[in-house]
Amino acid sequence: MQHFDVIVVFAVLAFILISLYKDLLGAAFTFLVAVMVLGFFGVLTPVEILAGFANEQIAVIMMLLLLGDAIRQISVIEIFFSRIFPRTSGYKGFLSRIMFWIGGFSAFLNNTPLVAVMMPYVHNWSKRNNISPSKLLLPLSYAAILGGCVTLIGTSTNLIVNGMVIDQNIFPDMKPLQMFDFFWVGFPMLIIGFLYLFFFAEKLLPTRHPLTKGIVGTERKYVVEAVIRKKSKLIGKTIHESGLGAEKGLFLAEVVRGKNILRVFDKDFILKHGDLLRFAGESEEIANLLSDGSGLTLPSVGMMSKLKRADVVEIVISHNSSLISKSVGEVNFRGKYDSVLLAMHRNGERVTGKLDEVKLKAGDVILLLAGDAFMSRSQDDIDFYLISKVKEVRKPERYKVWTLFGGTLLAIFLSALNLIPLFMGLLVVLVVINILKVVNAKDLPKNIDYNLAVIIALSLALGTAMMKTGVADMISGVMISIFLPLGSVAVLAAIYFITTVLAAYITNKAAVAIVFPISLTAAHTLGLPPLPFALVVSFAAAANFLTPIGYQTNLMVYGPGGYNFKDFFRIGWPLTLIYMVVTVAILDYMFF
Repeated sequence: MQHFDVIVVFAVLAFILISLYKDLLGAAFTFLVAVMVLGFFGVLTPVEILAGFANEQIAVIMMLLLLGDAIRQISVIEIFFSRIFPRTSGYKGFLSRIMFWIGGFSAFLNNTPLVAVMMPYVHNWSKRNNISPSKLLLPLSYAAILGGCVTLIGTSTNLIVNGMVIDQNIFPDMKPLQMFDFFWVGFPMLIIGFLYLFFFAEKLLPTRHPLTKGIVGTERKYVVEAVIRKKSKLIGKTIHESGLGAEKGLFLAEVVRGKNILRVFDKDFILKHGDLLRFAGESEEIANLLSDGSGLTLPSVGMMSKLKRADVVEIVISHNSSLISKSVGEVNFRGKYDSVLLAMHRNGERVTGKLDEVKLKAGDVILLLAGDAFMSRSQDDIDFYLISKVKEVRKPERYKVWTLFGGTLLAIFLSALNLIPLFMGLLVVLVVINILKVVNAKDLPKNIDYNLAVIIALSLALGTAMMKTGVADMISGVMISIFLPLGSVAVLAAIYFITTVLAAYITNKAAVAIVFPISLTAAHTLGLPPLPFALVVSFAAAANFLTPIGYQTNLMVYGPGGYNFKDFFRIGWPLTLIYMVVTVAILDYMFF
């Protein structure tokens, strides 16, 4: 029976790798199917499957995300950034401040909302200073990743590893990871990463605006549809006479006339009433199409064009959005978010067909016309992130700022001193901010990332199955036999390399679930201390710079920065190699 269990576990691992790499079922459902199979064949008991949901670290991760989102809601970080960054002059100065402040904050606050808040400032600063956003958005993501690796709570990956440390039974005397166990590698790498990006980011990153590619003769951001309305001044004019050329920031890519799609025009091409014009253009020029003087109607706007006040905002679809694979029409932006879609940008692809019928993908950048209720309806949403927005400046009450921001930092500080558990500290803060009505208690469930909780809990169950059946022992035995002749350093390096490659292509949480039990088993077999083998997995999974799908902040900047996979690899592989060398060298010096 034991041999059969081993076969089942290997089959499940193969299924997970294929499903996540091919994006067949999504991460949460992939792990659910995998653990269900393990339970069905008796590899795991129901108690072992459900044990992960009682893990303290899952609750800590959820509470940190809730507090991070609450801080974003009351605009504490946003106001702080608005006072710091506009004073910066020059590319190097702005980049330095990104690294310093985002890296520093990310060590103690969840880095995803930090990047979401910072993106509008990077975008607007780039525009004002005539610098491509692609020179700054990727360093923004990397700064958040580097800072998150400095402490236990900087990234959810570190907390997931800590949860596995608590659940493991190979080393009964092994203590949970402490707040600053990561500092001795994370902080030096924060400095090294700062220097690397400061001196090489401008050279290695492309000068590329978030453009609509695949449209000949244009490098514009968005695709937008407009119809020549009745009595329009454009009727009967040629394209040149109409002033709709590229010189005004709009490139006419296609004209849909009846059932015909026309893509090639000469200078004498005459516009007619009812023509649907598909443009590629900048956001400001697209906003100008809303004016009555344009002679055009945006079909999607409808009655919202009569609003006395509305904002044109840019959003990017998040990596775990429920909107993915839904058409724009199915999403119903108007009913759900008090907004309508104006235009869309899909990185590296031509957006074809009617915009209302286009199915959304992660990383899509969308231009919305938003009403007054947009912010209240979307501020708790995790389906997309705001890139650029026009809204009234909010000045939150001081008691909200001190209660939320101060309370969170106090809980973290007391936990670092081992005076109170982080779980209890964060729980007290959440209760207090609800009593004082800093946030609405009824809105809290909307902000919980249930998919993340399911993935983490089931990852713990997978780790239990690998250790219980001896699969982790087998894999670690093969790894040891190959790399041990080169020394324990080679074993650590091999674990780091395997973890970072898996994290780059199947998500870091899945990589941790697969490699952690193997790493800890290798430490037990070699008779070495377990802590460095736990930390190396955490660093390799969290410090992921190779692909946009390796870390959520990478995916957030992927579309807005106009990047492709090669851009990430070009600047990411040297930093990954440096991180691996520094991590292995420091852990070897400290523990062996």
